[in-house]
Amino acid sequence: LLGTIALVSNSRHNARGYDVRLELHGMRDSIAVGLEDKLPLRSVEPGATFPAGPPHDFFMDRFAPAYRAELTAFTEVVAGRATSPCTVADAIEAGWIAEACALSLAEHRPVRLEEVREA
Repeated sequence: LLGTIALVSNSRHNARGYDVRLELHGMRDSIAVGLEDKLPLRSVEPGATFPAGPPHDFFMDRFAPAYRAELTAFTEVVAGRATSPCTVADAIEAGWIAEACALSLAEHRPVRLEEVREA
């Protein structure tokens, strides 16, 4: 569906190193996040050279630049030098998603956002 909002959060450690990646397959496209030279996978295909680098050992090894960028953006907003990239509507939507996730976990069933918005 066009305009669909999705939130995916996951991380894990595998035997070869720190691993965080996501693949999304849809009707019009397939995309991946986290396919980089330090991906902790080993190909068994003859002659394969991907991934080329040593795997990440720790989440800070992988995400330090992102954390620095987030902290910089936050301090710019707090100092009044920038506007927040997140709107009030974004925050409310995240709250509804969290509420639906909590209810889904508690009741072991899918929960649509409309259900929690109506409660």
